[in-house]
Amino acid sequence: MKQNNISKGHSEYLNSIKKEKQLIFLSQLLLLAGFIAIWEIFARLNIIDVFLFSKPSDIYNLFIKYIQNGELFKHVLISSYETIVGLIIGTVLGILVAILLWWSERLSKVLDPFLVVLNALPKTALAPILIVWAGAGVNGIIVIAITISVVVTILSAYNYFISVDEEKVKMLRSFGATKFQILTKLIFPSNIGNLINLTKINIGMAWVGVIVGEFLVSRYGLGYLIVYGGQVFKLDLVMMGVIVLALCALVMYQILNIIEKIYKNKR
Repeated sequence: MKQNNISKGHSEYLNSIKKEKQLIFLSQLLLLAGFIAIWEIFARLNIIDVFLFSKPSDIYNLFIKYIQNGELFKHVLISSYETIVGLIIGTVLGILVAILLWWSERLSKVLDPFLVVLNALPKTALAPILIVWAGAGVNGIIVIAITISVVVTILSAYNYFISVDEEKVKMLRSFGATKFQILTKLIFPSNIGNLINLTKINIGMAWVGVIVGEFLVSRYGLGYLIVYGGQVFKLDLVMMGVIVLALCALVMYQILNIIEKIYKNKR
């Protein structure tokens, strides 16, 4: 017979945490359901203008229509592809540049003012120029997504790297560790969690870049659906595009959450 190694007090504590999570989740569902119900009721009673705000039932019917004709899947796949490619390239490139800055203190001092200026620039305002340079297509949209995320990734990852406990770095150096060994054995492993969180932030930024690019040049994608709906004053189409966009971003975010949990469990 197996002995129960978990004490009664600890078991009650774990149950209380579980119940708290369930309560929070239930509250979130009720809040969302209440918002949708009030929106629908106000629209049906003409308290809000349906032309300007649409209503949940119309959005749902349009959603079903786009699923049945297969058009929604096409737009979602195109936007998701552009976002994932932009996210991966922007994050990896930013981390590599951050490693170079950590490796060379002189290089970091030289590039610091340029990176600050680039970070302060409104990257979405540069989107038309980037489209001209990279081409009016998928490549141009991906470049916009990369541009929006890469500078933030560089600055954030570099700050993570230089914030590692200096005493640990000195200890490794005292044992004769090379700079590459310090990077691979201390700096990078100790910041995996931070880099995952940074990638979560980049999800939103990559989506912003993709949507802006699709606003400008694309004839496909969620950004195209949203801007087209606005042009023809079909607010239910705009709302549907925004909701699907939010769901896509949420799915990507949850995937990273799962990866983060797996990483923490292996530690």
